[in-house]
Amino acid sequence: MAHRTLKRSAYENLVDRLNRFPQGAPPSETLFKILRILVSEREAGLIALLPIKPFKADEAARRWKLSEMEARKTLEQLASRALLVDVDNNGESVYTLPPPMAGFFEFSMMRLRGDVDQKALAELYYQYINQEEDFIRSLFVDGETQLGRVYVNEPALPDDGSLMVLDYERASEVIRTASHIGVGICYCRHKMEHMGRSCDAPMDICMTFNSSAESLTKHGYARAIDSAECLDLLNKAYDHNLVQFGENVQRKVNFICNCCGCCCEAMIAARKYGILQPVHTTNFLPLVDAGTCTGCGKCVNVCPVEAMALVTANDPRNRARRTARVLEETCLGCGVCARVCPAESISLAARETRVFTPVDNIHRAVLMAIERGKLQHLIFDNQLLASHRAMAALLGAALKLPPVKRTLAGEQMKSRYLVKLIDWYTRNRME
Repeated sequence: MAHRTLKRSAYENLVDRLNRFPQGAPPSETLFKILRILVSEREAGLIALLPIKPFKADEAARRWKLSEMEARKTLEQLASRALLVDVDNNGESVYTLPPPMAGFFEFSMMRLRGDVDQKALAELYYQYINQEEDFIRSLFVDGETQLGRVYVNEPALPDDGSLMVLDYERASEVIRTASHIGVGICYCRHKMEHMGRSCDAPMDICMTFNSSAESLTKHGYARAIDSAECLDLLNKAYDHNLVQFGENVQRKVNFICNCCGCCCEAMIAARKYGILQPVHTTNFLPLVDAGTCTGCGKCVNVCPVEAMALVTANDPRNRARRTARVLEETCLGCGVCARVCPAESISLAARETRVFTPVDNIHRAVLMAIERGKLQHLIFDNQLLASHRAMAALLGAALKLPPVKRTLAGEQMKSRYLVKLIDWYTRNRME
C-alpha cells in the first residue's frame, strides 16, 4: 500500500534551522504567525538552508543553487530588514543568521517601521514569550550557561578599591572598547507599549556594540553614537535605576539592555525562575547594616527581581522597627539597592565563588550546545551533505547517552575523533 508523505512547509524547515543553534525557538502556532509576518515563505525556505557559522555570499549561492549575484541581492535584502547580521571583512560582507533572542525578535522592534505590523508583532511576542512558557524556559532555564549576565551598577561600587572588579564586569569598559556603538528603542518596553503595559523608563536606550552595532546602524535599526554619548546614556540608566543586562561573554559584547523589572523579559524570568538561576549574576552581593538601616523600603521598591525584603529588626525597644534583608538565592548583585539607600546602610561585597563568564560568543555557544545536546549541529554544520546529516545524528545520539554508554558507543564506532570528543564532553560536563 502506498503511503503519502506530507511535504513540510518552509516555515517548519526554518524553525528546525533555528533550533539547531543552542538558542532555539520551540515550535508553536504563535511562532509560525511571527515568522509569517517577518519573512515570506520563499525567504523562510532560503534561510532554513543557511549555515550556523558565519558565511559569505558564495556559500549561500551554493546552498540555494543560485548565481552569486542573485544570492548576494537576497542576502542584502534580508540584512536590510535585520533578519541577517552583515559585517565587512576586508571589503567582503560576512553574514550571520542571529538567533530569535537576542536577535531578530528584538531587531524588529528597535525602530519604528511601517513595513511590518509592529502592534501585531508585539501581541504575538507577548503571547509567545510572556504567556507561553516553552520559549522563555528554553532561553533562560535550560542548561547552566545562559545567554546573558548582569553588570554591576558602577556608582554603587566602593571608592576605596576594596572590591576586585574586572574590566569585563563594567558596562563602561564595554562602551569604551567597542569598535562600533548603536542605540535603538528598547524592544521590551516598545512591545509593552503596544500592550498598554509600558512604564515611564527611557525607551531610546537599547545599546548594541561591535559587529551587531555595525550591521544595525548600517541599515538604520540603531543610531550610530560615540562612546561619550553612550556613557551619558549609561548614566541616564543609572539615574532611572535600570539594570544592565548584557551578553554573557568577556570579549566583544554585542548588546547591553537597560532593564526595568516590569517590562524586560530577563528580569521577569529572573523573578519567575530565580531559584533556577536563569540569568548570570554579578560577582557581588549587597550587605545590609541592620544597625543603621531605617527600614524605609526604598531598596525593596527598586529591586527588579524582588530579592530585597523588609523583616523585623528584633529590636526590643521598638517592636515595629523593620530592616532590609537580602534574598541571596535570587539576588542579581546589580547594586541598584545600594545606590538608592538614603542611610547608606547597603554596601557591595564579593560573592564567595566567582561567577564563570565565557571568553567569547564561540566559547559560550559551544558550552550551551554541549549542555543542550546540540554540539553536533555546530560541528556538522552542512545540512545539505548526507554525510554531515548522518554524523550529526550519530553524535547527537551519542551525547545523549549516559556516561558509560557514551564510552561504549565511541569504542564500537572505532572513531578516534569521536572518542576524544566524547571524553572532552564528559570531562567538561563533570566539572
